Amino acid sequence: MEYGLLGEKLAHSFSPEIHALIGDYDYKLVELTEDKVEEFLNKRDFKAINVTIPYKQRVIPFLDEISESAKAIGAVNTVVNCGGKLYGYNTDFDGLKALVESLIPTLKDLKVLILGSGGTSHTAQAVAKNMGAKEIIVASIMGEEGTVSYEDAKALHNDADFLINTTPCGMYPNIHTVAVDLDAFKNLKALADVVYNPLRTELVMKAREKGIPSQGGLYMLTMQGIKAAEHFFAKEIEKSKAEEIFGTIIKRRENIVLTGMPSSGKTTIGTILAKETGRPLYDVDELIVKRAGCSINEIFEKFGEEHFRNLESAVIAEEVAPLTGAIIATGGGAILRDENVKNLKKNGKLVFLDRDLSLLTPTLDRPTASDLEAMKKRFEQRYDRYIATADIKVNGSLSAEEVAKNVKEEFLK
Repeated sequence: MEYGLLGEKLAHSFSPEIHALIGDYDYKLVELTEDKVEEFLNKRDFKAINVTIPYKQRVIPFLDEISESAKAIGAVNTVVNCGGKLYGYNTDFDGLKALVESLIPTLKDLKVLILGSGGTSHTAQAVAKNMGAKEIIVASIMGEEGTVSYEDAKALHNDADFLINTTPCGMYPNIHTVAVDLDAFKNLKALADVVYNPLRTELVMKAREKGIPSQGGLYMLTMQGIKAAEHFFAKEIEKSKAEEIFGTIIKRRENIVLTGMPSSGKTTIGTILAKETGRPLYDVDELIVKRAGCSINEIFEKFGEEHFRNLESAVIAEEVAPLTGAIIATGGGAILRDENVKNLKKNGKLVFLDRDLSLLTPTLDRPTASDLEAMKKRFEQRYDRYIATADIKVNGSLSAEEVAKNVKEEFLK
């Protein structure tokens, strides 16, 4: 083996994907139990490896030298074999620093609040110190020495300028949770969250709602992988190349969420896109019918529209929001509730199929658009909402093939 990742459970690792985009070299996953790690490191039969939990501290005694950042953090995630000597680095530091710098140029003279006290918190503390933070506060539920409670963080340190979440709060499958209530922090200039699944956590979404620049952990994960490759080959990777790699990875993970009026072609376009891209297609209305055990018309007739909307919101929150790399066809009214829009945007971009009213066809299986008058009324009521919630708008009045082509082109820009 030449290059790879050492860890215990690696089935969901992003590292092979990142390194495949960096260059043409063999990168393997090395899953080892703890009793096999010593033998592997003593054998030194590799050129360079990344290291992930639970072995970031375990590898240190086997190294000949470690970098200053790795010493400061007390963990190593990159090991390079140079002439039989093992050199250890911590590129989590570089990745997190890149994430912070993508949001704010410096932390000089700023107060930084770090949520969590685990290994990534130590990295965040090292980054904040390196970037000149005036004050660094660590909040913890464990009450370790040198930390404050979350209650004190909210009451005594709500003047923080920058917030870094290093806890797993908001991570899949508990994607609707937040570590703190941002309403208490009136001075925030930016926010970084190390969680990368979902792409945009509840905390990131709430920050963006308030106009606070924020970013999730996929950027950190990508940049630490790129920095590791620089150590592998002793060669700097250009910033433009790094950004291109990040753009590719996030596009692969983001959902294409189709919105628009009933009969605007969401399912048809979604089917074409699924065939062309290999992405799975999920139809929200079909998922609602499956959950309810009856048709949408029957739901409206028996329980009313409010019940249907509640079902729709539950399906989006529980079944659709956690998806990645999918195509999602929404119902015509899905964007009417803010909670649906927020949940759909955690892992996706909303693409509005703007089809002309004259081309929309009422049918009896659409309770809110069963005749021309109802269709026109809904169109007038919802059009501005479609525009306001969309990340991308495409002309939906063309042929299905042309619309699908335009959706793909606009999404991949």
